[in-house]
Amino acid sequence: MILDAPRHALRRGTLADPTPGDGQVLVRVGACGLCRTDLHVVDGELTHPKLPLVPGHQVVGEVVETGAAVDIVRVGDRVGIPWLGWTCGSCIYCTTGQENLCDRARFTGYDIDGGYAEYTVADARFCFPIDRSYSDVEAAPLLCAGLIGYRSLRVAGDGVRLGLYGFGASAHIVAQVARYQGRRVFAITRPGDLASQNFAMRLGAVWAGDTDQTLPDELDAAIIFAPVGSLVPLALGAVRKGGTVVCAGIHMSDIPSFPYDLLWGERSVRSVANLTRRDGTEFLALAHRIPVRAEVETLLLDEANTALARLRAGDVQGALVLTVG
Repeated sequence: MILDAPRHALRRGTLADPTPGDGQVLVRVGACGLCRTDLHVVDGELTHPKLPLVPGHQVVGEVVETGAAVDIVRVGDRVGIPWLGWTCGSCIYCTTGQENLCDRARFTGYDIDGGYAEYTVADARFCFPIDRSYSDVEAAPLLCAGLIGYRSLRVAGDGVRLGLYGFGASAHIVAQVARYQGRRVFAITRPGDLASQNFAMRLGAVWAGDTDQTLPDELDAAIIFAPVGSLVPLALGAVRKGGTVVCAGIHMSDIPSFPYDLLWGERSVRSVANLTRRDGTEFLALAHRIPVRAEVETLLLDEANTALARLRAGDVQGALVLTVG
């Protein structure tokens, strides 16, 4: 499926089979998860995509060909391809464990054609082995919803009382990790979203309610998954002194002004940008150990526009995954 211009529907098209270059692998795609970042790209909120573009960055498939100088992945391996698709390896960020901040980084489904296709090419260094306990469909949401959620959880610190603002693909995975770590999860959703609140309670949240309700306890930390800037002062008002509010999305509407009293008391606001390969290695091992199980609904590749429309409307519980082939 191809995006020719922002704010246009994807079209089905036939492209020449991609060929792996040095250090790259050719992957036959089995499944590709949908992510709100895909929606930000399609809707023009992320403003400089490669065009035309094949979106999709939660890709699971089988390596069918390798380019020169590939020795860490073999033909027949099953791999996951995440959002971070390439970094320079030599800048101050890459050499200090912060490759997610590399100024020259390239991203799957944005700078590089992604997984809404039968085949895709990826840098072998940025492919993760996928445990056989997961099917392609089950593994796909772990590659962004899971990875970004895991990084957000690490940034949030070790506090026990964790608030999750927006309970979609990332939050429902993070909730499972948080419970495994002994935390108490509070799910905060749009007013009246009883389906998401019931979903959160089913996954072990101790409380679920609307953004306009008062939480029953003070939070140690909050993670905002919904791309809504007005949630930042709301979350600051819910965390204790010394607490942290993490903005987990790549795009968010403007944050309104708020009184300094909400920030005072050594509260902090942090963003999460992309992911590192260390995040991927740690999280996928942990996900297998817990085990994390994403709640998934599948659609066919030809239904990508329908899937994006449902994501845009908030008509999703858990994660949507496109099956390919």
